[in-house]
Amino acid sequence: MDRAEKREFVANLNQVFDNTGCVVVAHYSGLTVAQINDFRSKMREAGGTVKVAKNRLAKLALQGTKSEGILALFEGQTLIAYSDDPVAAPKVANDFAKTNDKLIILGGAMDTTVLDADGVKALASLPSLDELRAKIVGMVSTPATRVAQVVNAPAGQLARVFDAYARKDEAA
Repeated sequence: MDRAEKREFVANLNQVFDNTGCVVVAHYSGLTVAQINDFRSKMREAGGTVKVAKNRLAKLALQGTKSEGILALFEGQTLIAYSDDPVAAPKVANDFAKTNDKLIILGGAMDTTVLDADGVKALASLPSLDELRAKIVGMVSTPATRVAQVVNAPAGQLARVFDAYARKDEAA
């Protein structure tokens, strides 16, 4: 990389650290290229991104961002995984780390909150934004359905009473 490319990379990474919902930092020493590509594809499916960056460039990009508290995590062979959904990147990284012991989650950041490895795992156990939205919609629509059933019930009962009287008159 020449200097112009490095400046552009640092600027892009700076925006990532400042604008994403969650950033996860992990050691990847010992992972094969195929395993990293598999991790990248799983992260992409979840709406996230994985980048391997030189620690020096990552530290430069972190300066002045809301995620600046994770500077100390960038030691050794590190990669960053990030997503706009605060749960997607931790969930994929945690699931991948369970099957590959070479990926070691060091910590991360969610907005201005610095997370240790346990914090990232706790965040991974939460439902995603889409799952939460579905639950909220279900909770909101259920009472409306019940109200409609209650309102329609007297009319249905009345119709059944009239039908019973009509059948009684026909039989007589």
